[in-house]
Amino acid sequence: MKASDFFALPASLAPFAAFFPAEAAPWEWIKGISPALAAHRLDQPLPKLPPGVHVEGHVYLHPTVKLPPTATIIGPAWIGANTEIRPGAFIRGNVIVGEHCVLGNACEFKNCLLMNRVQTPHFNYVGDSILGNGAHFGAGVICSNVRLDQKNVIIHLPGGAVADTGLRKFGAIVGDRAEVGCNAVLQPGTLLGPRALVMPLTAFGGYLPPATIAHTRQQLTTLPRRD
Repeated sequence: MKASDFFALPASLAPFAAFFPAEAAPWEWIKGISPALAAHRLDQPLPKLPPGVHVEGHVYLHPTVKLPPTATIIGPAWIGANTEIRPGAFIRGNVIVGEHCVLGNACEFKNCLLMNRVQTPHFNYVGDSILGNGAHFGAGVICSNVRLDQKNVIIHLPGGAVADTGLRKFGAIVGDRAEVGCNAVLQPGTLLGPRALVMPLTAFGGYLPPATIAHTRQQLTTLPRRD
C-alpha cells in the first residue's frame, strides 16, 4: 500500500516533496511533516494580522490567506495561497496546508498535512493525519488519533496483512476527494481511499476502498408522550 494509492502531492507543496515520497506507505508521510517544516524557511514577514489573531513560533502565511478576527497559530506551520482561516481556529504546530483550503471555525489542527482544496469547515479535529486534495469533512468530524490502550496503531491491510505503523499517534489517511459526513468519528489508523464516503454519525475504522460508502443502519423508534 503506497501513498500514491491515496493522493498526489500538488504542485503548490512541491517545496516539501522530498519528504513525501509517492512510494512510501501513506502513514510514513505523517512522520515527514516535522522534518519537512524544519528544512523549510519560515522567516518571511507575516501579512498584517487582525488584532485577535495570535501567532507564535515559525509561521508562514501566504499574503492571500484570509484571516479571521480571532485565531491562534502556533508554529511551525505553513499555510498556502487563498486558504481561508475562520474564527476560533486553533493551529498548534507541525501543520502544512495547501491552496484554497478552509480551516473552519472552532477547528483544531495538529501535526497534519492538508493538500489543495481541503474543506474542514466546522468543529473538526484533525491531528496526526493526511488529507488529500479536495477532501471534505462535515461539521463535527473527529480524527481520533490515540488508541485507548496507548499502544502503536496497527493497520489491517487488504489480504489479511498487518502493519505496525510505529506511531502511537495516528489519525487518518484521507484520499483525494474523500468525504466524511457530519459527526462521524474516524478511529486511529483509518485509511479512506480516493472518493470514499463515510456517512454521518458513523464510527469508522480500518480501510475503506476507493469510491466505497461506509454507513450504518439505525432503527428509529417513536413513542407517544405519556405526560
